[in-house]
Formats: sequence, C-alpha cells, structure tokens
Amino acid sequence: MILFNCDYNEGAHESILRRLAETNMEQTAGYGEDLYCLSAQERIQKLCEAPQAKVYFLSGGTQANLTVIAAALRPHQSAIGAVTAHINGHETGAVEATGHKILTVPSLDGKLTASQVEELYREQVLENDAFEHVTKPKLVYISNPTELGTIYHERELRKLHEVCQRYGLYLYMDGARLGYGLAAKDNDLTLAKIAKYCDAFYIGGTKVGALLGEAVVLTNLELQEDFRYIVKQKGGMLAKGRILGIQFDELMKDGLYEKLGAHGDRMADRIRGAFREKGFNFLVENETNQIFVILRDDQIQKLGERFGYCPHCRMDENHSAIRLCTSWATREENVDTLVEFIKGL
Repeated sequence: MILFNCDYNEGAHESILRRLAETNMEQTAGYGEDLYCLSAQERIQKLCEAPQAKVYFLSGGTQANLTVIAAALRPHQSAIGAVTAHINGHETGAVEATGHKILTVPSLDGKLTASQVEELYREQVLENDAFEHVTKPKLVYISNPTELGTIYHERELRKLHEVCQRYGLYLYMDGARLGYGLAAKDNDLTLAKIAKYCDAFYIGGTKVGALLGEAVVLTNLELQEDFRYIVKQKGGMLAKGRILGIQFDELMKDGLYEKLGAHGDRMADRIRGAFREKGFNFLVENETNQIFVILRDDQIQKLGERFGYCPHCRMDENHSAIRLCTSWATREENVDTLVEFIKGL
C-alpha cells in the first residue's frame, strides 16, 4: 500500500534529524528560551522583514489556531471563516471550546473574500438593531493554501487586510501547508508580504519537513502581550522547546522550506497531469500538493486496493471526489506507480 492520503506520513528531513542527533546531549534552557529557538526566531524575522514581530514555536496546528484565536478575542467576540475552514470542520470544536463562535460564509474554492467579510460584519454589527444579542466578529481566519489546495494572491490578501483595517478586525492566516503555497507556480506572496498584511500567521512545519511544530508569527503588537501565558495554558508549549527551534532553524536556512514545498508541488503536478490526460475532472483546480479528482465508485474501489487516499465528498449516485496528497518526501517511484495505474483507469 502506497499512501497518498495526507502530507505527514513521513518523519522529518534528514538535515533536521542530523541536527537533532548532533545536539542531542547538549543542555539548554527549556520552554523555547534556548539559543536554537532564538536563532530560528531571528531567521524568521529577517525573512518576514519584520524585526518587531514575535515568533513562538508551538507543538501543532490545532494548538496554534486555538491559542492565537483565544488570545485575540474577548468573550463576546467571534471569528469569520469560510465554511471549509480547517477550524470549522477538522479541529473537533477546539476553537468553540475556548468559548468563541465561528461565523462561516459559503466558498466553492476554499477562499474568503473581502466583500464577504464586509457584508457579514455589516449585517452582524452595523446594520443589526439587536447587535448585542449576537457575537461580534473580531478575527478573520484564512488558510494558505486552503483546505482545497487553492492559494491567495497578493491582491486578495491586500483587500482582506484593507477591510480588516476598516472595521478593526484581526487578519490571521493558518499556514499549515504554507511551504506548498509559497512554491506554487502562480504564487506571488512571500513571507514578507504575508507579514505586511496579516496580524498573525503561522509557518507550518508538521506538514513541510519537520517532525512536529509550527512557528506562530505575531506582527500586531496588541497580540504579543501575555501570549506566552496563553501558549502555556492552552498546552502548546514544549518543555524541550529546543526540539522545535532546531527544526525551524534548519527549515529556514538556505531556502530549504521552499525547496521542500516545491518538491511536493511537482509530484502533485505529475499526478494531476495523468488524470487530466485521461479526461478526468477535478472538484477544484489548484497548483499545490492536494489533488481533488472526481472518480466513479468502481474506480475509487480499485484505486483503494493499492493506494491510500482521503474521501472528500459525494458528487452523485455514481461519483465521488477524493483527495490525493503529496509531500516534501513523496518518492518519484511511488508517483510513477500511481501514474501508471491512472493510465489504466
């Protein structure tokens, strides 16, 4: 069985494992206050062109999302996201468990638009005579790439930033798969541009070459206050924090993070191209490491006998959309095997 069901089946990039082994018996301060975390923080600040930003290393994506959102919102405030948002459908109510409602809007491609944010805010607050009976939106949640593998472009992010500034909202980007987004062929964002437009975002490590961990970047000074208290309270702080610092120190060195993302995207392009040549349709078009292809039930059953995949949604009585996912570590020979299988469908 060859697995294409997610992008965290493998362990970690060899340079990370080597560095962890080399430093294994060193004694360092705990809780992210070691020299390796400091070095990684400085690398990220430099790449973001944001010396004022604070960088925090958390253990996972769910911890990052719930911690940032809990830190940003007062008890009566809520977050806005696309209906497909990861915090809405994949985190077991983690954000709601902090006491904050998620307000969702429709999306066919996984993205949220500035006009949707403005319309919802006006309906919920400015044009609502009973505004005190509903939650007040304060944070806009997006992910890049989205749950459907699509990416935001600078013009879209700039418009979201402008509407957030207009209504006093925080803009927060979930970057679990950010490496694949930055490496996409039609991408025009950089870490510096993301830092310019977002109040907070995180650089995903778990899905892009690290054993575990995410780097949360807070550019808004308001969000930095007391953030370490909240990280600890929400269970996102590792005692052996240097394990995260070492990993991001390696990932952010010499363009490794983007190189790993580019490999995953290239592998996905080959699979996507094989399906396209056979005339298959896609639920959504993208150029990152997730492929959402529509197949007949018998084709899905046949594929599942040899390859791991992720069911996505039912299209009609005979067809479903499934997700195939590549990663920084996907082997060429495994893609070759899948491509040959697709040719025989």
